[in-house]
Amino acid sequence: MEREIDLKEISDGRFYDLNDMVKAGCDDCRGCSACCRGMGESILLDPLDIFRLTDCRKCSFEQLLDSCIELHVVDGVILPNLKMAGEEEACTFLNAEGRCSIHPFRPGICRLFPLGRCYEEGTFRYFLQVHECPKENKTKVKVKKWIDTPDLKRNQEFITAWHYFLKDVQKLTEGCAQNALQKKICMYVLNQFYVQPYDRTGDFYEQFDLRLREAKRYLGIAG
Repeated sequence: MEREIDLKEISDGRFYDLNDMVKAGCDDCRGCSACCRGMGESILLDPLDIFRLTDCRKCSFEQLLDSCIELHVVDGVILPNLKMAGEEEACTFLNAEGRCSIHPFRPGICRLFPLGRCYEEGTFRYFLQVHECPKENKTKVKVKKWIDTPDLKRNQEFITAWHYFLKDVQKLTEGCAQNALQKKICMYVLNQFYVQPYDRTGDFYEQFDLRLREAKRYLGIAG
């Protein structure tokens, strides 16, 4: 979800497009796993992340809840996040060597870091968080190579649609006079986009688009 921040304080003052070069290269994070520890509940998972994780683990959403993810209310909406564990509060997917054990299936936030997204006017732009990654002497890399996500155009369309849908749901839950109705909306969104299994052999974006249209009709959201 959105954070109220001053970009001047956390970025280099620039916005980046997919074909721009950004100073984010960190030598494959060799010897460092700082961004995989102590992140609390901040690594929120979108429906594509869950699609990837259930495919990787060959399991259901409920089975992920039993092991590596948890649920929290974020801005009035129930959303899953990666679970941190142990004294070092390490991501449950971090192996003994301090490496990501699901790297090809890692969540979108992990692919993006240390880049962030600035949402405005129905879309978003990328920016570089200059204080988040402790790795020194970073090299320049093309943004789309760094994000390492197939079919980036469709991925960006999905990210935009999901973000602004959640904003609409947030408005609905804020306007609820009854807690029971607020909970009903939250549980509907959770079930519609996370709990109901996706066809792992099918196209995720087509399945998401269908669910999004159904959800907007059910909740009375325009568009």
